[in-house]
Amino acid sequence: MPRARRSAAATKKGSASRGSLRQELLQLKVSDKLNLSKGSRAGTRADSEASEDEGASDILSHCSSTSECVSVAEDGSGSDAQDLLSAQEQREDKLKEDIDNLTDKSVKTRVTALGSLRLALSSQVLSDFLAERRVTLTDALERCLKKGKDEEQSLAAAVLSLLCVQLGSGSEGEDVFHCMKPILVSILTDSSAGVAARQGCASALGLCCFIAAADVEDLVSCLSVLEGILTVLYAENNGTPPSHQALVCAAMQSWALLLTICPASRIQKTLESHLPRLSEVLACESVSLRIAAGESLALLYELARDLDEDFYSEDTDALCVMLKQLATDSNKYRAKTDRRKQRSIFRDVLHYIESSENQAETIKFGLEVMYVDSWARRRTYSLFKDLLGSGVRHHLQYNEVLRDIFSLGAPLVLDAAAIKASKISRMEKHMVNSAAFKARTKARNRVRDKRADVL
Repeated sequence: MPRARRSAAATKKGSASRGSLRQELLQLKVSDKLNLSKGSRAGTRADSEASEDEGASDILSHCSSTSECVSVAEDGSGSDAQDLLSAQEQREDKLKEDIDNLTDKSVKTRVTALGSLRLALSSQVLSDFLAERRVTLTDALERCLKKGKDEEQSLAAAVLSLLCVQLGSGSEGEDVFHCMKPILVSILTDSSAGVAARQGCASALGLCCFIAAADVEDLVSCLSVLEGILTVLYAENNGTPPSHQALVCAAMQSWALLLTICPASRIQKTLESHLPRLSEVLACESVSLRIAAGESLALLYELARDLDEDFYSEDTDALCVMLKQLATDSNKYRAKTDRRKQRSIFRDVLHYIESSENQAETIKFGLEVMYVDSWARRRTYSLFKDLLGSGVRHHLQYNEVLRDIFSLGAPLVLDAAAIKASKISRMEKHMVNSAAFKARTKARNRVRDKRADVL
């Protein structure tokens, strides 16, 4: 037998013998104790049962606590809540850091912080967080507008607009508007300022006034400032330099937005002074200016017909002829996307001016649907969409300021089951698309058949 195997066997034999001797000694000790305590067997039995009960209760309590931990871990509710809290704290810490960086000496740091704030405010509803830091943020934005250059001023104006969207028309939003209004007007009317900064201030002035202005005098003064930009456009006889076209478009869109909340007396004066001049802008070379002028004309006709259902201008026939030309424009020197967009918009403008009928647009967000069925509502939604970008549907769903503007009521509170039930599966969506594709193909094949009588 090999040495290793022999030693292993010996070890096993020795251990077995030692184990048997130990068991015999234990048995002897137990038998001695039992013989000595025969008189007190009842008391010993009671004590042993009590000790056994205590041990069993300890084991059961330990197992129950372990099962609770397992159930919480399997459920995931505790960990998910903790993750949500930690994520919220991280977001708030990042926002605090960005607000602090607005006062940094480095221009690059300030611009980066403004861009980060713009993204955060457009994608989330942070009204409570911003209300606590309103004064600090307003002072920082004021400094960025006064001391910054073109890009920084433009971003600061956008963040200011988003701040008003978050705070709303209460006292806090009104204070922000009154504090920042003189600075916005100063930059907008300064011809030496950058074009991007003036464009951002034009948009911010119109939106902040629309949301937070509580006095008619503020509304009239903002309208006068924006009309001053349009008057320059009229005086230049549509010879606006390409670099200033975006500024004029922004001013015209903000001006049209404020017209939707103007009193009737102001609208009557606007019709007399701007209706014929806007028709002349339709002949300019800039596609964006033509579209802005066409939408503003449709809005003016809508506001006029709200005051008088039989409103009719002397220039309506000539205007309809020009709108028909723009709705069927096919000049090749313009980009295809510009031609398509121009034809689509001017078809709607022409249809409304001729028949007073609007083409309703459906906006879906969450489980809700909003109908944009007027030019005033269309102008308002377009401006918020340009400002919020992809976050406009989230704000329509949860932001009380936007829901109040569009008369959507209080935000809906839905549980996870309702949201999951409202969504269709991928297979159902595929089947619906397939059925629609087959029906569309059959309908088109009937028209494409040469033997069909097509009138």
